[in-house]
Amino acid sequence: MTMLNLRRALLLGTIATIPFIAANAALAAEAPAAGSDQAIAEGSNILVTATKVNEIAPVTASLQATQPQAIISRSFIEDSLPATADFNQIALISPSVSNFGGVNGAGLSESKAQIRGFQDAEYNITYDGVPFGDTNDPSHHSNTFFPSNTIETLVVDRGPGNASNLGIATFGGSMNMFSRATREDASAELKGSYGSWNTWLTRAVLQSGSIEKLGGTQIMLSGQHIESDGARTYSPFRSNNIFGKIMIPISPDVKLTLLGTYNENRFNQPDKDGATQGQIALYGKNFSLNNDPNSQNYYGYNHTHKTTDFEIVKLEANIAPNSTFENRAYTYSYDNETLSGNDVTLFAAATPTSAADIAKANAVVLTPGAKSVFGVPGYTKTNKYRVWGDIAKARIQLTDFATVTAGLWIERANTYRQQRDVDLVTMSPNYAEKAVKNPVTGVATPANIKFDQDSHTNHYELFTELELRPLPGLTITPGFKHVDFERRINAAYNQTTRYAQNISGDYQADLPFLTVNYAVTDQLSTYAQFAKGFLAPPLSVLYVANPQFSTAAPQKSTNYQAGLVYHGSHLSLDADVYYIDFRNKVTTDPFAPASEGTVYINAGKAVYKGVEGQATYAFNNGLALFANASRNYAKTNNDGSPHLQLGNAPYWTAAGGVLFKSGPIRFSLIDKYTGPQSATGDGDPRYRIGGYNTAILSARYQIGPVRIGLEVNDLFDSTRLTNINAGKDYVDKTVTPNITYRPYDQYFYQPGRSVTGDITLTF
Repeated sequence: MTMLNLRRALLLGTIATIPFIAANAALAAEAPAAGSDQAIAEGSNILVTATKVNEIAPVTASLQATQPQAIISRSFIEDSLPATADFNQIALISPSVSNFGGVNGAGLSESKAQIRGFQDAEYNITYDGVPFGDTNDPSHHSNTFFPSNTIETLVVDRGPGNASNLGIATFGGSMNMFSRATREDASAELKGSYGSWNTWLTRAVLQSGSIEKLGGTQIMLSGQHIESDGARTYSPFRSNNIFGKIMIPISPDVKLTLLGTYNENRFNQPDKDGATQGQIALYGKNFSLNNDPNSQNYYGYNHTHKTTDFEIVKLEANIAPNSTFENRAYTYSYDNETLSGNDVTLFAAATPTSAADIAKANAVVLTPGAKSVFGVPGYTKTNKYRVWGDIAKARIQLTDFATVTAGLWIERANTYRQQRDVDLVTMSPNYAEKAVKNPVTGVATPANIKFDQDSHTNHYELFTELELRPLPGLTITPGFKHVDFERRINAAYNQTTRYAQNISGDYQADLPFLTVNYAVTDQLSTYAQFAKGFLAPPLSVLYVANPQFSTAAPQKSTNYQAGLVYHGSHLSLDADVYYIDFRNKVTTDPFAPASEGTVYINAGKAVYKGVEGQATYAFNNGLALFANASRNYAKTNNDGSPHLQLGNAPYWTAAGGVLFKSGPIRFSLIDKYTGPQSATGDGDPRYRIGGYNTAILSARYQIGPVRIGLEVNDLFDSTRLTNINAGKDYVDKTVTPNITYRPYDQYFYQPGRSVTGDITLTF
C-alpha cells in the first residue's frame, strides 16, 4: 500500500484517527498496517495509540517520543478554549509551560510563554515544520501570525529534539503548530460568538472534500474576524485572518501542498505597555490609555497596525521502498507600524514627581537647537521584514534495521527598522535626542532620529542522523548538525550609536545528538536523550561603537533527559526528568574600558533541572479526569555569585480538570496554576510574583447541525499580578539622606472573568 493510499484508508476509518501531530514527524517509524490500534497524526507519521482515553485527553505524548512532549488536539482547542485564544494559551495546558501578557483578554493582546523557565526567543516556534520568528532575535508575536482557526494541533517539545529539529533557538525546546487539515468529505462551518468587553467573532471554514476530477485534490479555506473593546481602558482590538490550503495528489507516490495565510491586527496600546502602581491606585488594574489629548496616554496617540503573511509549498514523495523525500519552500513577512507616547509612566506615579519633571514630560523641540515648548512627545516606529527559506530532507532505509535522514535548511531575511521622535499633537519632528556626530565623517545625526536601520541574516543548517533498530522495539538515533548564522547591519543611523555603520557577525556551532526509544510493550515505552542546544546572539550585539572588541559566540546548552510513556485502554500517562547545563550566556563586559564602549562577551551560566508528568483517566461513560505538574529549577550558576531563580521562571506549574464528551454534549472544567516566580531574577523581594491560576469552564450542546456553546474564561475572576517591568529610579532630593523610589515600574494583571456565548452551524 502506498503512503497516500494508506493515509486515505486511515482517514476513511480503517483505524481510529486522532488529530495528533508530533514535532519529530520525519523520524517516525513506518506506519502500522490497517486494522491496528494505532493512528497516524494528521500531517505526520507519528503514532498515537487510538484508545478511549486518547480520544478525550487534552494532552498526551507519543509512544515514539524521544524527549518530553505534550500533544494538544484540535478537539481540545475547539471544545475547551476561547475561540480568540492565541497559541500561547493553547500551549499553557502543558507541563512546565507558563505565560504572561494577554492582559486585554484572551488573544486580544500579545502574550509571552515560558518553557521550563526558558523565555520567548530562547526556544523555537514552528508552523508545519518551518521555524519562524523576529529577525532581530527569535522572539514571537502570539496573536499576529496564526490565530486558533489556523491550527489543527500543537505540540510542545521540551528539548532540542533530534538533529532534524530546526531553528536558531533549539536549546529551550520547540512549540510546534500544524496547520488545519484538509478532509475527504465536503463540509462547511459557520461560527459566531459574543461576550464580555463587547467582544465578537465570526468565522467560516469550508472543506471541498476530495475533488475526483482533480485527482482527489482537497481544498480548505477559512476566514475570521474579531472585534473587541478590550478589557483595558481605551484599548480596542480588531483582527482579520484568511487561510487557505490545497492538497494535490500528483501521483500515488507524490503529493503537493500549497498553504497561505494573511493576518491583520489593529489596536490601541502604548509601545511600552503597562501601568504604574500610582496609575493603578487612581484608575484600577485595567488602566492603559485615556481620552486626554494633553497626555502621552491618550488613545489617539497610541495605536498599532500589524500585517503578516505566511506561505509554504511542500512536496512529499516516495522515492524508493521505505524511502522518502520532502521539500518545503516558504516565505513570510511582518510589518508593524506604530505610533506611541514616549513614556506613559510619567504621570500618577507612586511618588509625586516634581513640577520640573512634569514640565519636561510635556515638552518638545520643534526646531533644531531651539528651546523646548509645550507638546506631547512620542515616536513613530516601523519594524518590517521578509524571510525566504527552503528545507530539503531525505529519509532512506539502508537495511531492515538502519535508516538515514539527511537534509539542508537555508534562509535569508531582510529587515527594516526605524524610530523617529515627533510631537504627537502636530506630528512635527521633535528634535529631542542628544547630539551625535559620525566619528568618521563628522556629520551630525538629526536630533529627531532614534535609528534607521537595514539588517540581513543568512543562515543554513546541515543535518544528518542514523536511526538504528538493533532489537525489536529498540530505536537508537545518533545525529549531527552544523549551524552557520550570519547577521549584517547596513544602517544609515544604527540603533544606540545613532550614526552610519556597516557591521556583521558570523556565528557557527556543531551540535551532536543521541536519542533512544525502547518499546517495552505495545502500551509502554521509555526514552532518553543527550543533545546540544544552540542560540544565535541577538542583533543588539551589533549596536556598539567598536564591534571588534565584542567576542559574543553562540549560547549553548547540554541536555540530558529520560522518561516513559504509557497508553492503556483507560489510562494515559507520561513522566520525565531533565538536567540542562546552559553556558555562554551573552552579557556585557563590566570590566571593558570606557574607551571601548559597550562590549559583549559570553559569561553567564545557568542550570535547569526538574521533573514533569501528566496523566488522563477515561471512564466508559465519556467522562475523563486529567492532571499534570512540574517542578522546575532554573537558577544562575555563576562562580562566586548567589544561585538565583531566573526571571519569569516559575518554581512549579500544575493543571487539572474534568472533561465529558458523549453524544451531543461537550463539557470541560480546566484549571492551570502557575507557581511563584521573580520578575527580575535578582532576588529583589519587590519583584516577587505570587502564584496565580486561570480556570476555564466550557459547555456545548449539539442539536442537529447547530452547536450552542457557553464559555467562562477565568471562572474565579482572578486578577492576580503576572509580570512586572522594572523602570527607572526616582530620587527624592528634598530630604536628607535622599530616598530612592521605583515609581515607574509597570505592572500587569490578569484581565478577570469573561463570559462568551457562541453558535456554530455545520453542514
